[in-house]
Amino acid sequence: MATGDQYAVGKGKPRRLMRRISLASIGEVVGYFGLLRIRSVLDGVSCAKKITSEVDDAIIKMASKNGAGSVASDFEGKTSMDPSYRPEKGTDLEYKDKSRVLVLYTGGTIGMRIHDGVYTPEPNFLVNELRKLSIFHDQEYVVKHSTPEPNFLVNELRKLSISHDQEGMNSPLCMPLSKEKAYVVYCVYEYEPLLDSCNMTMDDWARIASDIKTYYEGFDGFVILHGTDTMAYTASALSFMFENLGKPIILTGSQIPIFETRSDGRDNLLGALIMAGNSKIPEVMILFNNKLLRGNRSTKFNSSSFDAFHSPNFPPLAVLETEIHVHRDKIFPSNTTQECTLYTDLCPSVGILRLFPTITTAMVRQFLAPPLKGMVLESYGAGNAPDSREDLMQVFSEARERGVLLLNITQCHRGSVSPGYATGQALTVAGVIPGSDMTPEAALTKLAFVIGREDWSSEDKKKKLSQNLRGELGGFMWY
Repeated sequence: MATGDQYAVGKGKPRRLMRRISLASIGEVVGYFGLLRIRSVLDGVSCAKKITSEVDDAIIKMASKNGAGSVASDFEGKTSMDPSYRPEKGTDLEYKDKSRVLVLYTGGTIGMRIHDGVYTPEPNFLVNELRKLSIFHDQEYVVKHSTPEPNFLVNELRKLSISHDQEGMNSPLCMPLSKEKAYVVYCVYEYEPLLDSCNMTMDDWARIASDIKTYYEGFDGFVILHGTDTMAYTASALSFMFENLGKPIILTGSQIPIFETRSDGRDNLLGALIMAGNSKIPEVMILFNNKLLRGNRSTKFNSSSFDAFHSPNFPPLAVLETEIHVHRDKIFPSNTTQECTLYTDLCPSVGILRLFPTITTAMVRQFLAPPLKGMVLESYGAGNAPDSREDLMQVFSEARERGVLLLNITQCHRGSVSPGYATGQALTVAGVIPGSDMTPEAALTKLAFVIGREDWSSEDKKKKLSQNLRGELGGFMWY
């Protein structure tokens, strides 16, 4: 299992600390806030009429009542795949007077350089180059308004003797003032080593979550720069690891490095910083190609297009165009009256098996052999499998009797598992739990999370798999 126990965010001694953010960096961030007035960075983004916190609360309650995690029928077939989609009940983004964002740079194409004809990560390159881009850093304003006043973040770092020798981390970055009179001040924490997302593991998910937990109280939002290949897995995992999340966590990256003449990285990072600092959406999300998607509803759809991520069964939470429209009635309600809690124990003994017409019993039995504790079954259509294959159903039944949790999702890009077909009922009888309309990424990470919860009984775990924990599914409940 990934290391780590239950954490109460903002309290107790942190398990992992960010070793590379300098004392000066954090001090300047908070020192700026008495002088900064925040609105936005993008010209052309109009500021909506201010919505009071009471109205926001009412919207959240309405979303909860109407089922903010429900399936595609809730939005009449409109998903992130539909170019014509616009939030029907969207509101313009409400800008804060001041905000600060922590950027965790884990790796990925967005910060790579070409060496010997191939893209490779280069330490300390990203933050230094961001300082040279006026859309990401207003050096004149920083020099004019910098202040050395200490704050609790500085004090915490001093207690822990945090190293501040990383190049490019002597001061935070400040996005330029736009017509909305808004600033976002942010720190970039660069991971060492920088990872290609193909190499991301459960331990890396736990590290990212724990770093966010460590500075949860000190920032208004968080941005994770991440490679695109496994971004949806990381987003899904983080969504389950945080309970009662009260702040936005946004993953983004790019298909072309941000410093190339033609790159999608600039818009993606700008959008992520704005939304992390101002949206107040308490979810783990992916921002790509001007769409803000729920992380555990997202999947990488295209290996080369700028429109790389889709949310096939749920609409975007926000669309960033000439105005930023937030689809507040689709936000999954978070219990912000409770303390945000982090669970990092994930079970690594899980896997995904895709049905195909010539699959043999021996293959399935071998896949389900110990130490496997949970399996996501990608079945045909609306959750169907060959009910004439009694040998296959018997293997599933045997695994269930050994305590292996089996979760059924569809192979189709859109749609849901339905109990209406006899071929689907055969799987349910064999002990395979219907997974509604979950993506493969959400199903796998949810399975790892549920099995890892040692405080839940076996029956509780079965029920939790088909409950809508973080907005990851819709539809019927099987139990």
